[in-house]
Amino acid sequence: MRTVLSVSLTEKMASELDKFAKSTGRNKSDIVKESLGLYLWESKFRQIQKKFSAKAKKAGIITEDDAFKAVS
Repeated sequence: MRTVLSVSLTEKMASELDKFAKSTGRNKSDIVKESLGLYLWESKFRQIQKKFSAKAKKAGIITEDDAFKAVS
């Protein structure tokens, strides 16, 4: 099932989206869907980061490099 969403953009943003769509050969709807998906993923990631940051600091994990070392 699909839902249609109407979005108002500034002229500048609409123009940039048009140019980007033309330069990449993609349609605007796909670009917006991908962008929204990335935004939602990043928002969830930040929430998880915030939730576990205190525990990570206690474990000595301060930087992203520390986190990668801990899981690799």
